[in-house]
Amino acid sequence: MTAEPAVWSGRASPQALRARWQAMGRSPALIGAVDVLAVLIAASLPWSTTAPSIFVGLWLLVVTPTIDWRDYGRKLARPAFALPFAFLLLALLGTLWSDAAWVDRLHAIKPVAKLVLIPALLYHFSRSERGFWVCLAFLASCALLAVYSWIVLLDPAWKITATASAGVPVKNYIDQSQEFTLCAFALALPALTFRRGGSVVVTAICLALILLFAANMVFVASARTALLCIAVLLALFAWKHLSRRAALVLLAGTVAASALAWTTSPYLRQRITDIAVEYRHGREDISRASTAQRLTYWRKAIHGFAEAPWTGHGTGSIKRQFERAATGGSSLDAEIVSNPHNQTLNVAMQWGLLGVVLLYAMWVAHLRLFLGEGLAAWIGIATVVQNIASSLLNSHLFDFHEGWMYVLGIGVAGGMVLKAKAGPHLHCETRIDDEAVDPQKFLRAGMRLSAD
Repeated sequence: MTAEPAVWSGRASPQALRARWQAMGRSPALIGAVDVLAVLIAASLPWSTTAPSIFVGLWLLVVTPTIDWRDYGRKLARPAFALPFAFLLLALLGTLWSDAAWVDRLHAIKPVAKLVLIPALLYHFSRSERGFWVCLAFLASCALLAVYSWIVLLDPAWKITATASAGVPVKNYIDQSQEFTLCAFALALPALTFRRGGSVVVTAICLALILLFAANMVFVASARTALLCIAVLLALFAWKHLSRRAALVLLAGTVAASALAWTTSPYLRQRITDIAVEYRHGREDISRASTAQRLTYWRKAIHGFAEAPWTGHGTGSIKRQFERAATGGSSLDAEIVSNPHNQTLNVAMQWGLLGVVLLYAMWVAHLRLFLGEGLAAWIGIATVVQNIASSLLNSHLFDFHEGWMYVLGIGVAGGMVLKAKAGPHLHCETRIDDEAVDPQKFLRAGMRLSAD
């Protein structure tokens, strides 16, 4: 009885434990570890699914002590922070009225769950000085993949995994095209900035990397969804960063480059002309039915949505809806899938108009983060617009690769934008506008970032 108070008196008080926890959270080494893990997530994403998942788990473990939970709770009042959590809550509640098997309900939560990392990334990189490390890691990794893609095109024995497409070392041509598209357009603004500033060498490096990514999509492997994204992002770039005269020059250059690509790339011509073939013969040969498949999926998805327009059929219910809609008319009509290849219809079938409103509200909230000027704002808005455009033909927000591209792009670039808005001390953000900028200032910002 007398020993217990003595033992308790030797323990640290709750206040002392709280102080130690807060001190650990402010440790430069721990914050640096969070940044390094984010870099590893970005660098491994083009090559693997397992490695990024492991690094994400470690990142969550390490970032937790660094968060000031009261401050984080206040930031959750902002739509960009709160809407990913609202989306996940809807997915969890949707399991209650779904008629799908529980394994399908739980499986359908996973694609939504990754969205709640966006607020944590926004919060961390609004305080970190190393956001561009993550962007550069993704860019360097994609550039390496683009070079390696040419190697495996010439010698397939160098493939890392048994992919279905020539010139695709890992994963698939859709993922590869999406990451190359984002990298090419992320480099467009630095190329323009350095050209206006008179830095010929750095401009040439940016243009060479853009050409590396573009040539790969023209001659090696490209998804037609990526071609749609390229058109949309070109229009966005011209609208945000070019004068009317420069936009007309870009349009003329794009037409000339497209004509050159069409005449010199049999692969690209086949990818485009196959659209009509797939539509006409899709019902007879399902192996060549990509276009016909999408149209059939959309028709069935719209019918399923019309049956439960307000709250949908519940989380994980898509497969069950396609089972009910399957007929014996053809192999295409009888096909059962769990993805209608359209993000809006994917959400509408499961959660109805309520889910669609949440989806578009989240996209709009994230777009609003990046309405300003600067490289981080351009990377962020390009990421959102690419995801919206590609989600017309796929459910890319819920796919692993494109979904994580969105989470990282919004979280990291958004954090940098929030840090820039918080005060002029952010030295990794340089304003880019229609007037000439000092490229040396831009380079010094990058060097200070690396020094940190």
